[in-house]
Formats: sequence, C-alpha cells, structure tokens
Amino acid sequence: MEKNKKKTLTISSNFKKKIDPSTISTSGKKSFLVDKKKSFKSGKTFNRNNSFQNNNLNPETRKKNFARKFIEQQATKDFIKKDNKPAGKSKLKLKAPIDKRDFKLTVSRALNVEEIEIKQRSLASVKRARLKEKKSKPEDEEKKEFKKVIREVKIPEQISIQELSNRMAEKSSEIIKFLFNMKVVATINHNIDKDTAEYIVKEFGHKPIIEEKPQIEKNKIKEQFQGDVKTRPPVVTIMGHVDHGKTSLLDSLRDTDVVSGEFGGITQHIGAYQVKTSDNKLITFIDTPGHAAFTEMRARGSKITDIVVLVVAADDGIKPQTIEAIKHAKAAKVPIIVAINKCDLPDKNVSKIKNEMMQYELIAEDLSGDTLFVEVSALKKINLEKLKENILLQSEILDLKASFSDKAKGVVIESKIDKGKGPVSTILISNGKLNKGDYFICGDTWGKIRAMINHEGKTVDYALPSMPVEILGMNGTAYSGAEFLVTENEDEAKKMVEFKRDKLNKNIVNVQDKTTLFDTTKNKDELNIIIKSDVQGSSEALKMAIDKIKHNEVEAKIILSDIGMINETDVSLAKASNAVLIGFNVKPSREAKKLAEKQKIDIKYFNIIYEALDYVEKSLSGLLEPDIKEKILGSAEIQKVFKVSNAGKIAGSKVISGEIKSKSKARIIRDGIVVYNGEISSIFREKNQVKEVGTGLECGIGIKDFIDFKEKDVIEAYLAEEVRRSI
Repeated sequence: MEKNKKKTLTISSNFKKKIDPSTISTSGKKSFLVDKKKSFKSGKTFNRNNSFQNNNLNPETRKKNFARKFIEQQATKDFIKKDNKPAGKSKLKLKAPIDKRDFKLTVSRALNVEEIEIKQRSLASVKRARLKEKKSKPEDEEKKEFKKVIREVKIPEQISIQELSNRMAEKSSEIIKFLFNMKVVATINHNIDKDTAEYIVKEFGHKPIIEEKPQIEKNKIKEQFQGDVKTRPPVVTIMGHVDHGKTSLLDSLRDTDVVSGEFGGITQHIGAYQVKTSDNKLITFIDTPGHAAFTEMRARGSKITDIVVLVVAADDGIKPQTIEAIKHAKAAKVPIIVAINKCDLPDKNVSKIKNEMMQYELIAEDLSGDTLFVEVSALKKINLEKLKENILLQSEILDLKASFSDKAKGVVIESKIDKGKGPVSTILISNGKLNKGDYFICGDTWGKIRAMINHEGKTVDYALPSMPVEILGMNGTAYSGAEFLVTENEDEAKKMVEFKRDKLNKNIVNVQDKTTLFDTTKNKDELNIIIKSDVQGSSEALKMAIDKIKHNEVEAKIILSDIGMINETDVSLAKASNAVLIGFNVKPSREAKKLAEKQKIDIKYFNIIYEALDYVEKSLSGLLEPDIKEKILGSAEIQKVFKVSNAGKIAGSKVISGEIKSKSKARIIRDGIVVYNGEISSIFREKNQVKEVGTGLECGIGIKDFIDFKEKDVIEAYLAEEVRRSI
C-alpha cells in the first residue's frame, strides 16, 4: 500500500471529548481509522497534491489545528494501546514489525478487510448488500426459486373445503375468499360438489382428477328371484283420518290392546304386526298415524305395502286425511279396500260414504265397481274375518312372490335409540332371508345382525319375506324409509355406506346456484328449536309440521332434530343458540336435567304432536310486534295561547267533541296536518288543575315538550292500546 495514496480524514476541532476507539468498533457501523497529517519542521503541511501549505496562521486557527491534532494523536495512542492488550480479543493482523506508523488509522486500511477484520456491519449495510445481490441475480434464476408447484388433485363426489385445501396445499382462507367472490358464503367444514371443486382446482392452477364411483352391482340393488321362490304374505297398510278407528281395528284383528298405550288415543309412529287367519295364513299389517303432521309417514307406508285398507268412520264420513290417504295409495298404484268402521252406531250412513267415494274413483261392487267395501266394527268385532278374506282374495289376484333363500332386502319402517340396546330399527323384509350374523347396509349406516326380535317380542334367528323384525347391531340410527340390503362382508358394507353418505350429504355449497348458507338479508325474527324424539318417524313428522308454520315476520328454525334421550350436549346447544328444547316422548338424563336447571333452560315435554305444534305457534306469536289500536277520546280547538309562569305556554281551548283527559295521548292538527304527537301534561279549568274536561267546556291544555301553539289548531286526545297478534 502506497503512502501517498492514503486518504486523510479530518476531524473538526469542536470536539471536546476524547475519541474512544472501542466505541467506534462496537457500534455496528463501519469504523474508520484516523490518519495523522504528516508535518514538517518548516511548519508546512504536505497535502494530497504534494504541495506545501504555509502554517503561519493566526493564533485562533492554530489553536483549532492543535486541538484537532491532539485528538488525532490521542485516538491513535488509544487504538495502539488497546490493540497491544494480551487478551486475544484484538482482530488486527500485522504483516510487518511493530511500527508506530503502521497503527495509524487510515480510510484505506479501515476498508481493507484482509488486513483488519473490523467489527460486524450494521443492519442497514447488510440490507443494502442483500438488495445489491438480489439485483445482480438473473431474473430467470429468481423465477425458478418461486415457481408454483402444480399438483394432481383427486376430487370425489363431495369434498370439504378443508380437505380440498389440504390436497391442493393451498390456504383454506384463500378458497373461502374465492367462494365469497362468487357470492357463496361457506366455512372450512362445508362440503362442495365435484363440479365446484373441479372449478376451484383449475382456478388455483392445479390439475383435477375425478375419482371413480364405487361399483355397486346391479344385482345387489334389484330384487333377486334366483332361489326358493314362493308366495309371500301380503303387506297391508291401514290408513285413514284421525280417530276413525285404525288402531282399534288392528287391535281387534290381533286381539291386543294398543290404543290404551297411545297418548291421546293417537298413534305417534308406525307399527308393524303379523296376524294369522283361520286357515293359518299370515297377513302383515302396518299401522300409520292419522294426524295431519304424519303425511310423510303415511306416504312411506303406501310405498312399502301391497294393499291399503282405508278406514272410514260410518258416522263421520270422508275427511281431509281420508282424501290424502287415497292420493298416496293411488300414487303408489296400490289397490284399496275400504273398511267402513263403527257400523254398529245408529247414526251410520254407509250409502253416503259409498257415494262420496265415487268422486275419487272408488266405486263399490254393488254399484258396478271393482273396489271392495267391508262394513266392520272394531269395538264389537263385526265382519273381521270377512275383511281378512277380502285381503287374501286381493293378494291372490296380485300374485305376490319372493325368494326365501337369497340375500335379504327390505326397508326401514321405524328407527329409535333404546337405552339398553342402542340403535334399533324395525325392518320389513321384502325379499330373501335375513340371518343372524349377516352384514348389511341400512341407509347411511351399516352393521352386523346381533339379534332379531319379532312383533311378539321373541328373539328369532332368521326373518323371511313380509316379516317385520327389530334388528340390533347397527353402528348408527337409520332414517325411516331407508333401503336395507345384506352384503357379502364387512368391507363391502363400509364401502357402500361411504358412497351412500356422499350422496345423502345435504350440506353442499354449489357455486352454480349461488346460494348462501348464511342469509344476511333476512329480517324475520327466528325461534330456534331443538327436537329430541323417541323414534325417527315422529321426529320427522314434528319437524315437517313445524316447517309448515309460515309467517312473513317470524319463522321457526330447527337447528337439531334427533332421536334418543335429552343429553348435556342438547342443553349446551340450547343455551348457546338460545333455542327452545322440545322433548317428544323422551326425558332428559340426570346430568342433562341438572345442567338445564343450572343454565336456566326450560325443557318442554310433549306426548301428543298437536300440543307441541300449539306451543310452537304460541311461541312464534310472542315474537310478533303487537298491533297498536287507537281509541279517540275527544278533540278541542285552540282559542288563545297564554303564557303561564313555571308552566310555559298553555293552549286556551274549547272542547268540541268527546272529552279531554289528562295523561292521555294527543296530537296537534294544523290545517288538516298532524304537526306533533305527544302527551297531555296538564288541564286547567278556572285556574284549577283537573283530570278531564267534557264537551262544550273551555279549558287550558298543556302538552308535554310542546309550546308552538297556534290559534285554530285542534288538539285530538286518544288512547293507544297494544293488541297481541297470533300467527
């Protein structure tokens, strides 16, 4: 390094402190060593241009130069002193024997990293270095570093947003934001259909792959008649209007008493029984509810039956549920046998019923028709054998056949959760033989037959066509009307259930429909309801009946409809959602009851469906804003306006009609326009305050918070009453 190329760093003379080199080296910034200017005896200084400069300056300048020179010397001494410490902390590397001049701090020496390893750089300098490095890097290399990974994403029939984000390796929030831009509001737990998922995957730059559906063999879905084909017993559904004697008729046929066990004498769910005729032939009967709320259950009954027995009371005739039952039977293309019950009553009118049935294309045989009519009495057991004979006759015409050896197939009549048995379903076998130990699927559940119980409460090892049985061994509750099917093994059952669950999943977000899961535009007051019932059918019926309660200002919102006893989770949900908890034929557990008392949750218990509906209607009516009904008391015309101390302005008025009462509502009418609505604060009559003034009398009237009276204004007094509304 050449000495004449050294850069000189001058220091201002106004420094009063000594420069501490240790402070400079530990500051985190680049440190510069100070190089003394070379002095000559002649008093001249050698500058950068190798020219001499006269130092014969005035005393003030000399003083400043001396101070600067002293500071430079002191800094150099301190640096040498520190560097010669034996601590080993010094990072100065010397290339020559120790010479005082070699320790002079110069700019070039300070910047020479090979010679001196100065303390660490500042944060700002590091950032500048990185930025410089980034700018010098080729653009292609930078793009390669951040290149997006394109993935092959498998898409099933339905997939949750969370699962889709995992498969794409994208943030779920980005998918939700994308859906929101498509006017679809959803959360990570909601499912989307395959078309929507495919669209999202493409938009995010990935490659969608549609998963193939599991292959379900057709011969497993369709009826099989490969094995032992025989005539099966007919399945008969008893339908009709409420309280027309359907269950009573079935009781007489079975010689049992079921009606006494029904709450309010109304059948709340479907029952299935088998009855033997005099010649030991079997008939399967299905009893359906007659209440209007059980429309869906009656429709389900007509679809799983061979013959419909329509019960009509001889003294009551055709009713709404009677007509509805006819429509269901015709829709299912099922033959109808009309049983005219209560024919023992004196006020019966059988001919009227037959004539009314003609308008529904049910013409009796004695009127040249083909519909069988039987006059019966469930109470006195009249013509019951004749009814059975007509049923068997109709079944012979239908020629009902089924296999008694193939894998069983059937339908769920009813489901419930038994405290001791767990999930229990009543199955009606339509074809094949069901054996104990068989694996099966039932709707969106599967299981293995652990036990079967017939309609008499006896355990059986197998079930044949047209036979209703209760089965145990399900992994969950099946919905009423679900298809029952025996599978080869457990793995097949699981695969088929998984496929069915995808199809039955109702929580789907569809971009094409642009539907929102949370409609923020609703202005209706909502009554949140939680329903717990004993059986699936009753739960469905109650839910459907509540959904039919419509009003433009309020609505019932069912947030949960399930079966089984009321538990702690139900109570907690009712508390969190501010919901009404309805128990239909069920009671809460001990823990749930304690929690309900603690949380002050009122649980409503019902055994009859229309009582539950009445409660819901009353609760909804309570949410309605009351109507305001006005009653005009009287009116007065202002004659003159007076100023009264401590009372403001008083309207000197004359009552022209009715009477004016203190504290009543009042409106000020000016030129036919209402300018103020308020309350009468005081009434004066001959300087005395009174409560009311009659027609033709003069008085002074004060209105609360109003003084802008004008002559000829009319004060109209009235009462406003709130009238409760009902839906």
